[in-house]
Amino acid sequence: MLLNICIFGASSSQLEQVYYSDAISLGKQIAQAGHTLIFGGGIAGLMGACASAVKEAGGRLVGIAPKIFNEPGILISDCQKLIITESMTERKEMMLDMADAFIVLPGGIGTMDEFFEILTLTQLGLRSSPIVLLNTNGFYMTLMHLLSEMAGKHFMSEKCLHLLRFEDSPESALAAAVKPLEVRGNALRLNDYV
Repeated sequence: MLLNICIFGASSSQLEQVYYSDAISLGKQIAQAGHTLIFGGGIAGLMGACASAVKEAGGRLVGIAPKIFNEPGILISDCQKLIITESMTERKEMMLDMADAFIVLPGGIGTMDEFFEILTLTQLGLRSSPIVLLNTNGFYMTLMHLLSEMAGKHFMSEKCLHLLRFEDSPESALAAAVKPLEVRGNALRLNDYV
């Protein structure tokens, strides 16, 4: 089954090469598998590296960017579809709505905002899309420990941890993203997760 796979990730151009290498590898694999990449539209950082790799491998790109970023040299202009939104909030809502699965590359506060929103919507039963964190170079180990501690101290349900996957390679991240989220029963129940 072909999917719309949304990625979140850093926009920085000052990262260690290993992060870009994994983003590029992921992009090539998404294109080779025939999936469509949903991304923030930018040419820079890990999202840009992944999107450029999708494009170079003949894959399909849907970029979604707020109008404040619609400037020369900021966006990948030759996507199959480039959607310009009024705001960052509208951009994020469209990305969430269009995606069948999510892969979270290493990133900063914007990436964390996007990740926690989709995780929150999923735990509330409003989404049922796979959520995968690409743990390049052990980047997400601290987050993994934090979430485990939150569950262990009952700040969130232990079941919430089963709504996401941490994967160490682009290959395993894509494989996890294309598997349907296993939901106990017919739907996620609100009282299971809060």
